[in-house]
Amino acid sequence: MEDSVDRHLARWRGKAPYDETVEAVVTRIQNLTKHVANGKRRMHDEVGLADYEFQTLHRLAARDDHRATPGELAAELMLSGAGMTGRLDALEQAGLVRRIRGTADRRRVDVELTDEGHARWLAGMRFQDQVERQIVGALDARERDRLNALLKKMLLHAEELAAGTPSPSPSAGAGAERTDSTAGTDSTI
Repeated sequence: MEDSVDRHLARWRGKAPYDETVEAVVTRIQNLTKHVANGKRRMHDEVGLADYEFQTLHRLAARDDHRATPGELAAELMLSGAGMTGRLDALEQAGLVRRIRGTADRRRVDVELTDEGHARWLAGMRFQDQVERQIVGALDARERDRLNALLKKMLLHAEELAAGTPSPSPSAGAGAERTDSTAGTDSTI
């Protein structure tokens, strides 16, 4: 069965200097990422939250007590203090978070996820889980495990490259795991 990447490869065959197998892997990853991102956009529409609002609730929901200081949130979200204040003002006005003064130190302010904020975050997570399950649902459990292991191997290598500490190049014998896209066979999954 032909997918959009097969058509992309056919369109570019002989016109650009690239390894067709590498191009197929990277382009499929990019296209799948777009499908996941589209699902996230639908989720944001469904729960009525912008991405930045959802990300703020997400950071709070990940904490055991659903609380953090504005500074902690700003650092995690890579925002300025002023940017975080504006975001928290809007979320507090919507009833999704509340600011709580510290009892021991009145200068300390914590931001806490409200029940409504948690419910909206949870609805978004459930929606996103359905989207992701539908996409990954094309694979059985064994295929998911194998793909997850291969993607982890690629990601670790990419992270090493980004950090400037590349691991040794894969040996020539590793080619047995490679997919031969021109023959239409797939020996890894």
